[in-house]
Amino acid sequence: MEFNLVQTIAIYALPVIFAITLHEAAHGYVARMFGDNTAYVLGRVSLNPLRHIDPVGTVLVPLLILTTSSLMGAGGILFGWAKPVPVDFGGLRHPKRDMLWVAAAGPFANLCMALLWAFAFKLAVLAPSTAFTLPLSLMAKAGITVNLVLMLLNLLPILPLDGGRIAVSLLPNRMAYGFSRLEPYGFPILLVLLFTNILGAILNPMVNASIHVIATIFQL
Repeated sequence: MEFNLVQTIAIYALPVIFAITLHEAAHGYVARMFGDNTAYVLGRVSLNPLRHIDPVGTVLVPLLILTTSSLMGAGGILFGWAKPVPVDFGGLRHPKRDMLWVAAAGPFANLCMALLWAFAFKLAVLAPSTAFTLPLSLMAKAGITVNLVLMLLNLLPILPLDGGRIAVSLLPNRMAYGFSRLEPYGFPILLVLLFTNILGAILNPMVNASIHVIATIFQL
């Protein structure tokens, strides 16, 4: 089934916004649990997407990717970001150890959302056919994919991604310090991987395997 650009945006809008923004809110919530109130004081421990939306990362970049994919008839890695939740790792009770849990909170939130969207898809499939079941099933499929992509992308061991923070937390102090000095180069590296399609070659097999696992769990 072919969709025009407006239909594609309508299907992906909510999954993308909530996948990106709730990912950030989870970081702030867990940081507060471990002693850092920075995000809470700034009002960023919130389920309100408006507090997290970055006009470029949450709206423009995903829109450009969807537009390009729609016009070219090709799928790509849906890439985007929200305003980073400020975390003062020095304010955590055990900075190096607690960094792992703060970093892992975002990908875990995406995993939870992927499972919720899978449940919504199951309901749409089982429900009597109405004007709402097809849009719900399409949005749910988009939600599963978007959240799995963001989860697996953020788990890559590249700073400043969450996987990089987790690596710093787990590495011995000396190695962690050396690895952390690579952070200024992380985002350029990520962009190079994205635009050379290497990122897709890395993530697509993992995303497809994760979708298969979820489909098996929910018998989709």
